[in-house]
Amino acid sequence: MNQINSNNKGRFITLEGGDGSGKTTQIVLLANFLRERGIDVHITREPGGTRLGETLREIILQNNPDPITDKVELLLMFAARSQHVTNVIKPRLSQGQWVLSDRFTDATFAYQGGGRQMQLKDIEVLQALVQGGFRPTKTILLDLPVEEGIFRLTLRGEIRDRIEQQDLAFKQRVREAYLERHRRCRSRIALVDASATKEEVHNAITIEIENMLNPSKEQKL
Repeated sequence: MNQINSNNKGRFITLEGGDGSGKTTQIVLLANFLRERGIDVHITREPGGTRLGETLREIILQNNPDPITDKVELLLMFAARSQHVTNVIKPRLSQGQWVLSDRFTDATFAYQGGGRQMQLKDIEVLQALVQGGFRPTKTILLDLPVEEGIFRLTLRGEIRDRIEQQDLAFKQRVREAYLERHRRCRSRIALVDASATKEEVHNAITIEIENMLNPSKEQKL
C-alpha cells in the first residue's frame, strides 16, 4: 500500500454517524492505519476531550434528577467544544499531529438541530462564536439505517445514555439531518455505507483519506 505523505501538516479528521454506526471501532482502525505510515495521531471525542469536556459529557448524556432543557443541552455542547478546540485540537494540529475526533459540530446539527428540532440559525451563531471559520479537514459520515443501529445497540447489551434512549422518530430525524449536512458540504463530508462489514467500511474510509491527500490520483481513477 502506498505511503501517505503527511508533509508534517496536522489534519483534523472527524467521524460522524448515528448510534450504532461503528464510529468508535473505525476511528481506532483509522488511527492504526495512519500510525503504520509514520503519522502521529491523537484520538478524541465529543462531547469530551478535556477534563471539563468529560464532566459536561456526563451531565449531557446521563439521566439527571434535574432534567436539562434542549437549549441548555446545546449550550453545554458548545461549552465543551470551545474548551476542546482551544486546549486540544488546535494546539495538536499546530504541532503537526493528526487529530481524529469521534463527532464534532456536524453532530450538533444532526442531534440538536435534527433530533431536537432546534433552529439551525442558533447553532450557526454558536458555531461562529466558538469556531470562527475552523472546520475539520475531512469528515467521514458513517450512514446506517436507524433500525440496524438500534439492533446493534441491543446486541451490545449496554446501558443506553440519555440521547441513545430517544425514540425512533428522533433517530430518523438525526439520520436525515446528517444526510442533509452531506448534501450541503460534499467537498468535506464523505458518505460511507456503515452497513457493510467492518473491513469494507475501513477500506472505504482509507480510500477517502488517501484521495484527500492525493487529489491528482483521485482524478486519474
